[in-house]
Amino acid sequence: MSLPYIVGNWKMNGLRASLAEARAIDRAAARYPKVELALAPPATLISRMRDVVQTIDLGGQDCHVEESGAFTGDISAAILKDAGAEFVIVGHSERRSTYRESDETVCAKAQAALDAGLSVIVCVGETEAQRDAGDAEAVVTAQVAGSVPQGDDVAPRLTLAYEPVWAIGTGRVPSLDDVEAMHRAIRETLLKVCGDAGSNVRILYGGSVKPENAAELLGADEVGGALVGGASLTAESVIGIVEAISPAGSE
Repeated sequence: MSLPYIVGNWKMNGLRASLAEARAIDRAAARYPKVELALAPPATLISRMRDVVQTIDLGGQDCHVEESGAFTGDISAAILKDAGAEFVIVGHSERRSTYRESDETVCAKAQAALDAGLSVIVCVGETEAQRDAGDAEAVVTAQVAGSVPQGDDVAPRLTLAYEPVWAIGTGRVPSLDDVEAMHRAIRETLLKVCGDAGSNVRILYGGSVKPENAAELLGADEVGGALVGGASLTAESVIGIVEAISPAGSE
């Protein structure tokens, strides 16, 4: 069984002074080898952060579908890798909603990341209206099927992150039964998309994860870790999450 995977998405937060938090998170990772830690800072910090951390993985928060070209303001997977990234997040709900990214676009970005030699975290999740209408599982499994690239070599470098849109940054969290049901549905879809290799793809939960609820959420069936937003900005909060799911520390 894979180790729990905790990925911090810093979003549009972080200046050079924030490298101190990254160093502290990295030191914590060395003390808790039974948990894998990773950070996705702003692209401007990846190279600097790579110079000051040793244990944790670093990733980008998005990438363009093309390797290079006249795309002012965008960043390619190749550029992220050159800066020191090991992975990239694609399909985050903020990209899907604010930038109107379709499953096809998310899939193309994921494929571009894989082609560049990165691993990829593909995000999926339903809105509150979709859940209230009883369409949550249908929406999310369709996103998985449409956003994950095809190919025998995809699964080993793929992670899924389920983030109910209505829970991101709101403090609201679905019931454990709902979390488990959705993660099982995602697993079934991964097996259809990736074959038997889909059984080894980690599925993270994201949406108001914090030290107070981490142990319960990560103890749910098929939950292999967490994609953490605001709570990942400080070492204190990240360490609180790690301690909550690994109370024995490095023992």
